[in-house]
Amino acid sequence: MSKNILIVDDAAFMRLTLKNMLEEAGYSIIGEAQNGEEAVQKYSELQPDLVTMDITMPKKDGLEALEEIISLDSNANIIMCSAMGQQGLVLDAVKAGAKDFIVKPFNKERIHNALKKHLG
Repeated sequence: MSKNILIVDDAAFMRLTLKNMLEEAGYSIIGEAQNGEEAVQKYSELQPDLVTMDITMPKKDGLEALEEIISLDSNANIIMCSAMGQQGLVLDAVKAGAKDFIVKPFNKERIHNALKKHLG
């Protein structure tokens, strides 16, 4: 059975890039969100197996959305996506419950390894 993933990023190009890589690897993209508010709402609606979450977004950033989702589901599988130079934010995210992180620009092998590790 294919695993269901929610992609959260404010940049449409990044969502598309990630979606293509994940679908190519056999995962199902069940939803996309462009900010943290949408991420929390869609997580509640869709109950994905995993979420890829950008850190820097409008309305509600990835850290706030991560904390809200973890408060709803302590077993949520969330992998943070960050640009280079955001290591401090990544550490905060891991402390708040993120399972892993992926650095942008995306490396296909790193993404596949992270998902395999957390989805089996």
